[in-house]
Amino acid sequence: MSEKTLLVTGGYGFIGSNFIHMLNKLCPEIHIVNVDSITYAADDKNLEGLYHPEKHEHKKIDLCDNKQLEQLFDSHSFDGIIHFAAESHVDNSITGPSAFIKTNILGTFHLLECARKQWLDSPHEIKKNKTHCRFHHISTDEVYGTLGDTGLFTEHTPYAPNSPYSASKASSDHLVRSYFHTYGLNIVTTNCSNNYGPRQHQEKLIPTIIRKALSGQAIPIYGNGKNIRDWLYVEDHCQGIWEVFKNARSGETYNIGGNCEKDNLSLCKEICQILDQSHPHPEGIGYESLISFVQDRPGHDWRYAIDTSKIKKDLNWQPKVELSSGLERTIKWYLDKQISS
Repeated sequence: MSEKTLLVTGGYGFIGSNFIHMLNKLCPEIHIVNVDSITYAADDKNLEGLYHPEKHEHKKIDLCDNKQLEQLFDSHSFDGIIHFAAESHVDNSITGPSAFIKTNILGTFHLLECARKQWLDSPHEIKKNKTHCRFHHISTDEVYGTLGDTGLFTEHTPYAPNSPYSASKASSDHLVRSYFHTYGLNIVTTNCSNNYGPRQHQEKLIPTIIRKALSGQAIPIYGNGKNIRDWLYVEDHCQGIWEVFKNARSGETYNIGGNCEKDNLSLCKEICQILDQSHPHPEGIGYESLISFVQDRPGHDWRYAIDTSKIKKDLNWQPKVELSSGLERTIKWYLDKQISS
């Protein structure tokens, strides 16, 4: 089998690095070019321990640097692109939205343009040796806005983003869709629910809970802690991404969720209970006593929940890791990291 070359953006980030670990082990015949500008949220240690490190190549390129990106495409012939790279922390988008507009919208645009020029001769005229090439855009369920106490996001839910982050991702989703309809670019999009697992940046909710608890600091929970999220273990998400990339019809969108709704306070208490068992507080107090309610953030969406029936029906994918097991794995990873650092 001839070697294929896959471009993965944001490969030193949370989901991207977990995906590269999975793919590198599963498909050693694939050469991965990882484009990552190494922002604060990336960590080159995330890709330590690859099964086939010689099949991974890193290029430090900002997707907004169109000249460098074009040079990369001139020097490589890509068989596919999986686009993870994004600014993703909602709090940061509230205090500094411009980075989200640049990276998530302009960065995606530049990447689409490079793919269009490399793979197409003209609109809907694919180059003979590029008929298999595909652009997979990774997005979020936050583009759909917020749910009430009932209902689920489907692939037909109207977009209604409520933060600069989700608005920037919604914009990138629309750009990707337009390149399918206008140019015939082979694209697929997936919108996922809240991911958790190893290698997630410490600013996110679950790593924050673990980090604050282990350091004996107050564990901050927004508002009354009743905001609900659908939690998806990152390895399940990566497997879903690969199924969509390989087998979905061009132009399709799939929602990938964990089928696991949990409010933030209940999630925090469950993590504290696991820590009580696996890593008791040195003074014998329960970690739950560290929970502290803080002022809610502006525009905080009430509830997210995803209907995964389409991906289950079309591609036979469904999440396998239950929340309790996933949290135990995640906590163990952070404990091991803390001990080794």
